[in-house]
Amino acid sequence: MTKVVAIMSMSLDGYVADTNDGVAEVFDWYFSGDVEVLTASASSGMTFRVSAPSADHLRSLVAEIGAMLTGRRTFDNAGQWAGDHHDGVPIFVLTRSAPDEPPPGSARYVTDVGDCVAQATAAAGDRDVLLHGAATAQACLRAGLLDEMELQVVPVLLGQGRRLFEDMPPDHVELQLVRVLDGPGVQHLRYRVRKAG
Repeated sequence: MTKVVAIMSMSLDGYVADTNDGVAEVFDWYFSGDVEVLTASASSGMTFRVSAPSADHLRSLVAEIGAMLTGRRTFDNAGQWAGDHHDGVPIFVLTRSAPDEPPPGSARYVTDVGDCVAQATAAAGDRDVLLHGAATAQACLRAGLLDEMELQVVPVLLGQGRRLFEDMPPDHVELQLVRVLDGPGVQHLRYRVRKAG
């Protein structure tokens, strides 16, 4: 069954970006190892250099991806990934309002969180939907549409910036830890979101 999985690198105190939307501190682990891993998009030309455990982990994550769901802020800050984040996997961009000019490549703008998840899930087939972006993860969690979270927690305290769970409602959300993997400079944690009822 297709799952919607938020995949985020974050500081130990819960930040996914600094005050300028910079991600260097939480992305350092992608470039601090001995094993080369090509990024999911061949057009990017970028290669990660991670530890052996993290390399195996990244390869298995990429194999799960059938569609991409992201927020507009993340999409724009990443240069819209030149329209290709995962070698042709369709990209669905959740936005408050779609600009007149269409996004590049296989990306498309969607203004409703439920529609965005439904379209991404249909496009993913029997694989999963990868989700990027703090506000989008929050919106999907509030709507009961987030199935799992794959958190790459790095041992740094940013103290300020963009938090992954900044504007959550007062209701508590229960999570079930389903996997832990230690890599040098990062701990990979996978949580299942327990659905209400």
